[in-house]
Amino acid sequence: MTGAGDVAARATAGFRQRYGGEPAGRWAAPGRVNLIGEHTDYNDGFVLPFALPLRTVVAAAAADDGRWSVWSELDDEPVEFGPAEADEPGRVDGWAAYVAGVVWALRAAGHTVPGARLAIASDVPVGSGLSSSAAIEAAVLAALVELGGLDLPAERWPRLAQRAENDYVGAPTGIMDQSAVIRGRSGHALFLDCRTEAVEQIPFDLGAAGLAVLVIDSRAPHRHADGEYAARRKSCERAAEALGVAALRDVATGDLDAALARLDDDETRRRVRHVVTEDQRVLDTVELLRAGRIRDIGPLLTASHASMRDDFEITVPEIDTAVEAALAARAYGARMTGGGFGGCVLALVDADAADAVADAVTAAYADRGFTAPGTLTVLPAGGATRLD
Repeated sequence: MTGAGDVAARATAGFRQRYGGEPAGRWAAPGRVNLIGEHTDYNDGFVLPFALPLRTVVAAAAADDGRWSVWSELDDEPVEFGPAEADEPGRVDGWAAYVAGVVWALRAAGHTVPGARLAIASDVPVGSGLSSSAAIEAAVLAALVELGGLDLPAERWPRLAQRAENDYVGAPTGIMDQSAVIRGRSGHALFLDCRTEAVEQIPFDLGAAGLAVLVIDSRAPHRHADGEYAARRKSCERAAEALGVAALRDVATGDLDAALARLDDDETRRRVRHVVTEDQRVLDTVELLRAGRIRDIGPLLTASHASMRDDFEITVPEIDTAVEAALAARAYGARMTGGGFGGCVLALVDADAADAVADAVTAAYADRGFTAPGTLTVLPAGGATRLD
């Protein structure tokens, strides 16, 4: 893993090459991993993500022409757009839509957004479920807010970045990703109530406990991820309407059996059971972490995975193999993290056993004939910030 300084140097080099001169500053935002709480965010529930040391960096400077030009190391040709394109969702597509979406959301909220030249570099892998899109949004947002001297407190950034992704890009995500990458704190997980947007920094000092989180990139191709994600969300919304509640968050664990009995089909019952029990697992995890009992959250992580596999049906063979192999190698707990149908697994491990667990997963992949996974050991990091 390279550090934020390496990514910043690449962003600066890209800026110099594409635009000449020096950027006015460099702004960074991390990827995120969700410790527990999957598909609960759009059900007004609870999530517990933390920010990663992997970073997306934007080197930027204001432009006098009132237009935006953005270059990424993933695409050699810069994308340029003006107010007309920014104000019409869909006019800018591909990776640059996340940048245009931030401009659109700021302008829609009544802010005068400065034209800008931007260069983006990142160590957050694309398509792995670590929120590379939210990292771009947050880093661009931080840059534009400062370049324009905009009156926009940081606590309002997550909702605005979510609007960019929902309404400009067209991805139906909840607010968790943006909250984690903007409000994350080193050594903590972010306990987020997705209804009220109240946050609490929960101590999660893995290093002091001799622990680490092993992130395993399954390298599984995403299978129908967008359509299946939307289908799960619609199913939850229909179930909430049938149960007469604003969102599934309002179904208490003690009332779950009665609620399930009121639903017509088994698939919907399983979807509801996952969300309600997952919310409770988040609350239980938070209580254990408040008490400093980090190792004891392992069974909750594993139960979360079983629920995603059996009730929400969003795992794939590579993901399940990674979880099974990590547990067999004596991880305290393991689960898929992210929207599903590919992406990453996280495993809570002793820091000095991380390499052995990673090797066990790699061996299990080889036995199954899967493409070798990627592995990374992480500790909770800080959120979006200006680097210099």
